[in-house]
Amino acid sequence: MSNFDSTKIALPDIIRDIIAGKVQLPDFQRGWVWDDIHVRSLLVSIARAFPVGAVMLLETGGNVRFQVRPVEGVTFNSAIPDPEKLILDGQQRLTSLTQVLALNTPVRTFDEKGKPINRYYYIDINAALEGDMTEDAVIAVEEDRKLKTNFGRDVVLDLSTPQKECEAFYFPCNQIMNSDAWEEYLQEHAKDKFGAYMQFRKKVLNTFRSYLLPVISLDKTTSKEAVCLVFEKVNTGGVPLSVFELVTASFATDSYNLRDDWFGSKLRGVEGREQRLKKEPILQTLEPTDYLQAIALLHTYDKRLTDIAAGKTGKAVAAVSAKRVAILDLELEDYTRWADEVEKGFLLAAKFLRKECFLVARDLPYRTQLVPIAAILVKLKERWLEPKIYEKLSQWFWCGVLGELYNGAVETRVGVDLEEMMAWIDHDGEIPRTIYEANFSASRLHTLRSRLSAAYKGINILVLRDGSKDFFWKATVQELDFEEVALDIHHIFPRTWCEEQGIKPGVYNSIINKTPISYKANRMIGGKAPSKYLQSIQNHKQVGLADAQMDQILESHRIDPSMLRADNFQGFMENRAQKLLTLIEQAMGKKVHQEAAPSEAEPEEEYPAREIAA
Repeated sequence: MSNFDSTKIALPDIIRDIIAGKVQLPDFQRGWVWDDIHVRSLLVSIARAFPVGAVMLLETGGNVRFQVRPVEGVTFNSAIPDPEKLILDGQQRLTSLTQVLALNTPVRTFDEKGKPINRYYYIDINAALEGDMTEDAVIAVEEDRKLKTNFGRDVVLDLSTPQKECEAFYFPCNQIMNSDAWEEYLQEHAKDKFGAYMQFRKKVLNTFRSYLLPVISLDKTTSKEAVCLVFEKVNTGGVPLSVFELVTASFATDSYNLRDDWFGSKLRGVEGREQRLKKEPILQTLEPTDYLQAIALLHTYDKRLTDIAAGKTGKAVAAVSAKRVAILDLELEDYTRWADEVEKGFLLAAKFLRKECFLVARDLPYRTQLVPIAAILVKLKERWLEPKIYEKLSQWFWCGVLGELYNGAVETRVGVDLEEMMAWIDHDGEIPRTIYEANFSASRLHTLRSRLSAAYKGINILVLRDGSKDFFWKATVQELDFEEVALDIHHIFPRTWCEEQGIKPGVYNSIINKTPISYKANRMIGGKAPSKYLQSIQNHKQVGLADAQMDQILESHRIDPSMLRADNFQGFMENRAQKLLTLIEQAMGKKVHQEAAPSEAEPEEEYPAREIAA
């Protein structure tokens, strides 16, 4: 049972303790994430003596030990002192107040779009005195302490010196706790305003200086279980703690820094797994939760095998799972048992995806599918390259992509994937359900228009994987340098030409009329009819292709050259749809459902073209 006290502490006292290092953060806490709006709202609430919620502190010196770090922005001339208390809840509020009220450096916050910005905060004294203190009375200015309009070209308020602050009658918030120096400037530069200032001091500054913050203090006898429970229940800054942060808290009680292991630490000279893994372009979007899911999969899979070998049956047998509860049940020894193996598994996943022609993260249909791929490859090790095993792995992967089976919550599916794939590979068991549940209907080709769709991405890569050559560079995607040649998906029958022929966007924007080509080739296509742009490309001095050579390139994209040369859009669409369906069937290892194409396809938002970057 934990012991705690509920009390109140004066705001200046807790900020003083933070600056002195007596109050710090456990290192597993997330970084400061509050934006400018939250900061100004907090300042107004305290100025009006409104409650801002309690903070929770943990007394140090007990059996529960954490690595620590100062509140963001706080620095020390020598070694970081040992703290007396750690902030468990209230980090965002205390960090905001410390940076605004106690530091002479600009506050490093965020704008409404999440972009990092540096700001100094001021209170308009006249506005604060005219009525109730509102957010309109608090302003934030850039590092040069100037308020600008017209995209930074016009200065409407200059607070770059104490004299200008006094003359404009704007009070710097970092002087709130001790305004002696500023008052001297006011006497020197705007003595006539001193009477009004004293009213402001009584109304606003004294409110800050006497503000009592509710504090729940856990003493040093608090158990590991209680600390973890606190982290699971508290809501920090309106953002619930992620499963990674909860596991980090749990492992930290065993003196293990999971944040350092994943993110690395310049402070402690540690290279994180994230840094190593994200050297692979295809893994750029990998999340720490993905990593923990793969570990939970392998841990529970081995537990299940052990239970079955021991003769257990029914519910007594562990389930293979990557769900939140399975991750939170991980002990430190479970993590260390699998951590290095899972890192290797994700690197093998990158190799597998390269063989399938996925080279960059934006082309990956599902980030979530990386988890079962990595877990399966941990079990297979080098065996994944054996032709029969690779064939099964590839079929399962493409069924997941083209069957669009990894949308939304997929924790149950990835658990089933590992168990059924290993049974299918090692014991010739039943075909995994991801394969037999996957379906692709012929009519789906006509509705695939969004480049964010998994199946859209997959079909694009199938065309590339099968050896398609660029219209201009005459090389396959594997031969092109992605840093020098911009590839993207472009219309085959150009948009302008289609609109001139009265063809609806919902028809010409489908993936049937799209193929991956270089920016240079697309520029030469322009809005011309295919019969015209083919001649332009072929006759270009850097290309110089005969009809037969150009026809070979077109056929590598599953395009019938005769349809393009005759500008036969309808014949092209029917012919290419069948060729794409053949590619899909080959990848999935099963027949697609043949249905008549929809008579009219509704328009769908087209996403702007983006270049592939390494």
